[in-house]
Amino acid sequence: MRRGGSLARQALLVRVGRRSADAGRAATATRAEVIYTGTEVVPYAGRGRTVATSGSHGPAVMAAPAVVEAVSESLLPGEHTVRRRISFALVNSCTLASLGLGLLAIFLAMHGDARLAAGCLVACVAFDGLDGALARRLGVSSPFGAQMDSLADMCSFGLAAPVVVYSSLEHTVPTAAAAVACMLVAGCAAIRLARFNVSPKDGKFFSGVPTTMAAAVLALTVLIGLPLPGVVVLGGVTVLAFAMVSSFPYAKLARVVKLPPWLWLLPIVGALVDPRLTFVFVVAAYLCSGPVMWLRTRRA
Repeated sequence: MRRGGSLARQALLVRVGRRSADAGRAATATRAEVIYTGTEVVPYAGRGRTVATSGSHGPAVMAAPAVVEAVSESLLPGEHTVRRRISFALVNSCTLASLGLGLLAIFLAMHGDARLAAGCLVACVAFDGLDGALARRLGVSSPFGAQMDSLADMCSFGLAAPVVVYSSLEHTVPTAAAAVACMLVAGCAAIRLARFNVSPKDGKFFSGVPTTMAAAVLALTVLIGLPLPGVVVLGGVTVLAFAMVSSFPYAKLARVVKLPPWLWLLPIVGALVDPRLTFVFVVAAYLCSGPVMWLRTRRA
């Protein structure tokens, strides 16, 4: 009975192996060879040759299927002309410049020069907007560029911005409170960027405050030196962090620019009177616009 059962298992294995080999050749897919040792089935990664092994009462022979080499995809979709290659390199150079300026802001903040670090963050915001505009203008947008931009944003806006804020709040608020608020900004920025990468895009509104705008607000707050107590600034940083991961709709810059002209007179006149206070009111108005539009949508 043992001999009969062993022979039956070998015959069944050879039959299944032949079917698998035929299916593998028809689909031109890479598969592993299977060898029966008499007690267990062992995968064997062969390459275009026949493998034979002896079981308990005879050989089991199977042919290795064809191996298909992986085809690498280009980082730049479309034609690879010299002009498009140069344009692609230029766009990614802007992204790398934003990344480098973010690292420079961290180094400057570590040495106590928070205002100069904040200036580097403002330059990061400019380069971040430039690389996207150039990619669309030159027709070299790509998934690779989108991932590069997201990683650079995490460094410049998710890490450098809270480090600069922490450096500016030193000796004005408890260290532990400043550290928690800045870690909250970093965590919310990571969540915001990851959610943006996997969510469907809306051409009119952001879902939550974008990390670029949040970093710009934090950088300008440090750069202009708002005459506010450290506790108030710390509260504003916390609110901004939660606004990034909220589901409130915030208008994109293209829609803000199309506001009626008389609305632009208010911040312009306010900037001539007291630019710091005007900046606070503009930021507060933008943060409040999200909940207001969300309530109007629910009522409608």
